[in-house]
Amino acid sequence: MYDPSQLRTFLAVAQTLSFTRAARRLGLRQSTVSQHVRRLEDATGRQLFTRDTHSVELTEDGEAMLGFARRILVAHEQAAAFFAGKRLGGRLRFGASEDFVLTRLTDILETFRHDHPDVDLELTVELSGTLHRQLDAGKLDLVLAKRRPEDPRGMLVWQDDLVWIGAERLRLDPERPVPLIVYPPPGITRALAFEALERRGRAWRVACTSGSLNGLVAAARAGLGVMAHSRGLIPPGLVRVPDRAGLPELGPVDFVLLHGERRAAAQDAADALATAILAGGDRLHRGGR
Repeated sequence: MYDPSQLRTFLAVAQTLSFTRAARRLGLRQSTVSQHVRRLEDATGRQLFTRDTHSVELTEDGEAMLGFARRILVAHEQAAAFFAGKRLGGRLRFGASEDFVLTRLTDILETFRHDHPDVDLELTVELSGTLHRQLDAGKLDLVLAKRRPEDPRGMLVWQDDLVWIGAERLRLDPERPVPLIVYPPPGITRALAFEALERRGRAWRVACTSGSLNGLVAAARAGLGVMAHSRGLIPPGLVRVPDRAGLPELGPVDFVLLHGERRAAAQDAADALATAILAGGDRLHRGGR
């Protein structure tokens, strides 16, 4: 009843909330993306998105379709692999950004391990900048990490806004430097936070540095300062800093999948994990749904 290609397009639009970005991810024309969504809506008899010239949002039926689309696509991939006599194996070196420590990435990886027990999956959790370097050095096969919006590398999973977050009770003194909680270099959010404050001419100081997201969150919950973070991945116990604090806009950040120089032994496994992440990518943000 439902065409897998249309379901993949639906998921790409649902995860990026943009027909343009979905087309870029899938390598399709935007008119083809619109056609796939329209045909899927015709097949379901329901409207899956509300859209105007400024925004794209899932309807209630679209939210329901997310779960169905993921399960259908996973079953489709499993059936195709089974009847092709294809059983994945070998060593797969996968790197994930610290941003995903508190998300449901573990669910996706657990399912992947269950579906492909012969794959020797090695997980590296690091700063996005470090993962980019390790990928370029041939030390990783697949990476899920942040990139700057102007960086053309990688397949877009979703784009989000960076926002300032901190403890709910935190109050910033406009006459004093902004206390920052940051990753060490080469953290991407660190650099973007510094750049935004410097453009505004706002003084700042580093109140805490940690290579661990849990360390940063602990410092923020203790009220030591503010941190730049993806709006869709705000950890429990922290809130957006209100606009009245006068902090500058941070702009968007992309979350992408990047493949390394393809080793024959890892290529098929990397492709399969990338497909699983793209199918379930909405579970990594927007509240982890």
